[in-house]
Amino acid sequence: MLAETICSAVAAAGLGIAAITAYRKRFLTAARIAAYSLVPLGLVMTGAVEWLARTAFSPVAWAGFGILGAAWVLFMSTRTVERRRGGTRKERKAAAKSAAGPEAVAPAASAPSLGRAAPPRAANTTANAGEDFSDIEAILKKHGI
Repeated sequence: MLAETICSAVAAAGLGIAAITAYRKRFLTAARIAAYSLVPLGLVMTGAVEWLARTAFSPVAWAGFGILGAAWVLFMSTRTVERRRGGTRKERKAAAKSAAGPEAVAPAASAPSLGRAAPPRAANTTANAGEDFSDIEAILKKHGI
């Protein structure tokens, strides 16, 4: 009952402020203030304020929120553990079978290249890194840096 009275008073005060603002020829601002002030009145009329007041002061409702929070924590912790282990038990078994079997490797190695040749791999990556830096040094010298 108290919450409904407060919301109604806030709505009435807001409409009064909107009327004063409209009197000062600021109609857009007055319309916006009127819209904001009608929200609490609409909540009172729909019964949402009464429901919220009943819920906020109900120990059973707070216990329900606590149980929902505990369920969420359990769900998230199991997902975290599942990700660290590498998936569910079925996914781990399937991955172990595919890794152990030579059939999984053979088709990938003998897959057609669709007319494209694979780029050659460098035997020594440190030599390529040195060449890359020499190109950068040449560009920097060209610009006087």
